[in-house]
Amino acid sequence: MAERSTAAVDVADSSGDKPLTAKAEQADQSTADGVAQNLERNTKNDEAQGSDGAGGPGKASPPELHSGHKLARRYRLEECVTRLDGFSSWRAVDEKLRRAVGVHVLPADHSRARSVLAAARSSALLGDPRFVQVLDAVEDNDLVYVVHEWLPDATELTTLLATGPLEPHDAYQMVTQVAAAMAAAHREGLAHLRLNPNAVLRTSTGQWRIRGLAVNAALRGISSDTPQRADTEAIGALLYAALTQRWPYESDAYGLSGLPKDVGLIAPDQVRAGVHRGLSELAMRALVNDGATASRHESACTTPEELVKAIGEMPRIRPPEPAFTAPPEYQRTTYQQGTYGRTPPPGVTQPVASPPPPPLQSRTGKALKWAVSALLIAALGLGSWQLADALMQQGEKADDTNQTQTTDDNDKGNEKPKPVKPLTIEGAQEYVASGDAQAAEDVGNTYDGDSSTFWRTKRYTDGPELAPYKPGVGIIYDLGSSQEVSAASIGLRYGGDHTTATLYATDSLSPSTGVEGMTKIGTASTSATSLTVKASKTVKTQYVLLWITAVPNAPTDGYSSAGYKQAITDLKFTG
Repeated sequence: MAERSTAAVDVADSSGDKPLTAKAEQADQSTADGVAQNLERNTKNDEAQGSDGAGGPGKASPPELHSGHKLARRYRLEECVTRLDGFSSWRAVDEKLRRAVGVHVLPADHSRARSVLAAARSSALLGDPRFVQVLDAVEDNDLVYVVHEWLPDATELTTLLATGPLEPHDAYQMVTQVAAAMAAAHREGLAHLRLNPNAVLRTSTGQWRIRGLAVNAALRGISSDTPQRADTEAIGALLYAALTQRWPYESDAYGLSGLPKDVGLIAPDQVRAGVHRGLSELAMRALVNDGATASRHESACTTPEELVKAIGEMPRIRPPEPAFTAPPEYQRTTYQQGTYGRTPPPGVTQPVASPPPPPLQSRTGKALKWAVSALLIAALGLGSWQLADALMQQGEKADDTNQTQTTDDNDKGNEKPKPVKPLTIEGAQEYVASGDAQAAEDVGNTYDGDSSTFWRTKRYTDGPELAPYKPGVGIIYDLGSSQEVSAASIGLRYGGDHTTATLYATDSLSPSTGVEGMTKIGTASTSATSLTVKASKTVKTQYVLLWITAVPNAPTDGYSSAGYKQAITDLKFTG
């Protein structure tokens, strides 16, 4: 079984075209300037062409398609999003699975048809849920079409920036997730080359997704000798726009105003007041060739991997505290006024409260007062006697109880339960026993205090037990110093039968032994979305491995298709 999740791709043509690949290489100043000019030139026509549009010369005319047309008797075209240069992009419906999809269609004899198919194949095989997935890539008679996910609940960055710049935490999450996703893509030899505000989407759950990996560039006929540098600079431009609501070039693009003429590229915190200084410097490191900023001189980030490392060296930006809304102040009640604190309307005379009745002064009244006083004295005397008797009995019982408790304490060696204290996580690293990593760049999401972020496993077709295909997946946590670990509470994204996790004490973030050589702390299973693993014995360690050996069968959720998978949203250790 393949350990990497893949989208189903049905390709009728097997011509063996090479996939669109990216070469990691160092770029000098002149080459980087050329990349910047190319990026600015490619963005000038995006407004007219739409988010999935294509430019460049084409030899073939667009296919004669219309709303209601069906491809492969399955994909019903609904709305044309873009029609340019011999190809068109559509919102469509997959009638077999009853879901919305996007479709790019071009003639089979189009000059870019082979490269589009090859790019679609490569993108589908990546299977990373941070990218909008390619679902189908087909050559059918005289047409070539690529089917991809359609996210109705997602919003383009272009739309988000129309109302203003992003908050620092949102901009931090965007650049973190996009950079990590592109680093993973380049490790597989894939480049985007069309990474712009139209290609970056935020879902309703706050996750960032990237569409058009490799495919959008193939549709436009775009290539680059320095693909990693091009994508890194594009991420820098996204961050710059998110912080300032300005496009970091002289020309206007994506509904954003460009920078003033003849001023050059200035740091975001000099363009707009209140911009986060660390994010401003990060954007400049991705955009400026020498990495110079107004306050520091850091090395430039020339690859997404370097950008991920630079983000990791920054202090984590926490989400803003929720605003406290004071409860409405209750009006005072003024019974004398007879209005319950309400102010009477103008011109209305306030009623005057009548005085209380005079005390009883008659002979009957005096007799009644003496009778009530006598009854009260009698009741107090009786109550005092009962209270004293109860206290004496309780004291006798307490003596017996204390003796019994003392005997029990003597039997137990006077041991008292230790108070539970939370343990601080100083760092973490994914542990890979065999095969590929799951999502090494996302381990920090498991203890960042934000339940909307998470670390995910790959999707597997068999389960719940991962063995024998994979012994397990997990993360090693650094507690900063040697601590007694009593339990771990784990937030899970998916419920179902079942998730099994075990805690092990190990010697470092990169342990010298396998799981079989570590000290077991405790194990537990659940079918819910939370799991508590308690220690079966006292273990003192600085490094703890959370080892997952079984995952539930979870449905399609917009990030990956149905299969056996799990994600950790929040983890806390107690000692």
